[in-house]
Amino acid sequence: MNPNHFHGKHVIPLPVEDVFSFFEAPANLERLTPPWLKFAILTPPPIAMREGAIIDYAIRLHGVPMHWKTLITRYEPPHGFVDEQLSGPYAMWRHEHRFEEIEGGTRIVDDVYYVLSWGLLGRAAHRLFVRRDVARIFDYRQKAIEGVFRAAHSHQERVPA
Repeated sequence: MNPNHFHGKHVIPLPVEDVFSFFEAPANLERLTPPWLKFAILTPPPIAMREGAIIDYAIRLHGVPMHWKTLITRYEPPHGFVDEQLSGPYAMWRHEHRFEEIEGGTRIVDDVYYVLSWGLLGRAAHRLFVRRDVARIFDYRQKAIEGVFRAAHSHQERVPA
C-alpha cells in the first residue's frame, strides 16, 4: 500500500542555524503540538538529539490515550532530520524535517508519510477524519512556529530554545 503524504512549507526570516537549533530540541515539540492532543514527552531530559535517539511520548487522539515512540533515523544539522515511529497509532509514520537557507531566511519543509492499520477500515478512517486531523495538527504547528519565530525576529534575538 502506498503511504499517505502530507507536505507543508513556510519561510521564517531567521538564519537556518537558529531555526534548526529550535527544532532539534525535543522539548520544543510540546510548544508546536496542539493542546487537544495532550502531548507529553516521557523520555527523561536531557535528550541528546542525534541519529539513533529514541524518544517516547504520550498523546490523546480523539480522547484515547496512546504511547508513541520515535527513532531519529537521520540527523544532519542544520539541514534536517527524520523521525520514524517505532510504535504508536500508525502502521507507519515517517516525518522528514528540512531546513533550507534562502535569501532572507529559512524555508521549513515538512514531509510526512504515514499508513494506517486496519485495512479497509483504516482507509475509510483516513478519508473521514485522519487526513483532516493531520492537516489540522500541521496548521496549528505552522501558526505556533510563526508565533515563536516572529517574537524572536521582532526582538532581534536568537530563537528561544
